[in-house]
Amino acid sequence: MTSHILHTFLNDNIADLKQRGLYNEIDPIEGANGPMISIEGKQLINLSSNNYLGLATDERLKKVATDAVHSHGVGAGAVRTINGTMDLHLELEKKLAEFKGTEAVISFQSGFNCNMAAISAVMDKNDAILSDALNHASIIDGCRLSKAKIIPFNHSDMDDLRKKAQEAVDSGLYNKIMVITDGVFSMDGDIAKLPEIVEIAEEFDLITYVDDAHGSGVLGKGAGTVKHFGLQDKIDFQMGTLSKAIGVIGGYVAGKQSLIDWLKVRSRPFLFSTAVTPADAAAAKKAVELLMESTELHDKLWENGRYLKAGLKELGFDIGESETPITPCIIGEENATQEFSRRLYEEGVYAKSIVFPTVPRGTGRVRNMPTAAHTKDMLDQAIKIYEKVGKDMNII
Repeated sequence: MTSHILHTFLNDNIADLKQRGLYNEIDPIEGANGPMISIEGKQLINLSSNNYLGLATDERLKKVATDAVHSHGVGAGAVRTINGTMDLHLELEKKLAEFKGTEAVISFQSGFNCNMAAISAVMDKNDAILSDALNHASIIDGCRLSKAKIIPFNHSDMDDLRKKAQEAVDSGLYNKIMVITDGVFSMDGDIAKLPEIVEIAEEFDLITYVDDAHGSGVLGKGAGTVKHFGLQDKIDFQMGTLSKAIGVIGGYVAGKQSLIDWLKVRSRPFLFSTAVTPADAAAAKKAVELLMESTELHDKLWENGRYLKAGLKELGFDIGESETPITPCIIGEENATQEFSRRLYEEGVYAKSIVFPTVPRGTGRVRNMPTAAHTKDMLDQAIKIYEKVGKDMNII
């Protein structure tokens, strides 16, 4: 017999979320996650993927992934510290270090795992972490796991960061103090003020940590936010994912050799979770090689991002202050945001609604992500659909 208390808790709270427009429906896609997708037999222009460069369906990545399955099998078979580390994992890490301009790299099974692993491996209950108020959930959870004192500072507010850093240092309570930020903030598309953060970090001897999940492949001609500002020698932790612009799965931390050596013996997801598959390692390495060889996909991404932004802004949509191809259409109220996304779906655009708790209450938006794989015709059609739905719902 299952628990009556659990049954009541789940049903009541799911009903409450649905009533407030906070329940997220999951739509399985049929086939590949490309610029066009199929859901229940319906073809849709896909503006919800983080497949920034279209590499998730790239034939060159498919080829090396298939080759790796034949040569190395479908799974790594063990955690990295036993015998799950294959030559493919080491080759990937070597290529990533070259790509990011650091001494070494450690790879993980996901970007979320990176933040859970790396923060808690270095910070503990005797330390403090200065964390941007809009940092990703994985950063927040990684900070909590470390048991360090979490001191949030107002989003990209350098005066507030300096004030909080001064107070933390002056308190004498902490052995180490870290400042942690996203490189690119995924819901608004703005870029962290890394030069100012580094300046404050040097003033107060702070450890610096940049989560560049949405910056790698997008900024710095592909090498990321840190490279964009030329700060490779100033940032202690460069964290990135292999599942967005890289198009595969996994994550990594880039930094000094001593940091990577420490994470290999003290980061729990590395020690206690099986390594990514050979196919994933090989495909991710190939993607990084393509980015290092040419900026063609990077340039196309930015061209499409500027084009979609201009079209939606001209129609009168509130697209926020994004500095990257990420293009939010801010609707506001949660139920209206959900309805706007549903209407776009009916007309042929897949752009998911993003509401609380992913974004603050009252700032619901549809997050659009044009990719290098979209054609101008696709974007023109999407803009026309936005115009129709926006006028029908009196949003524009």
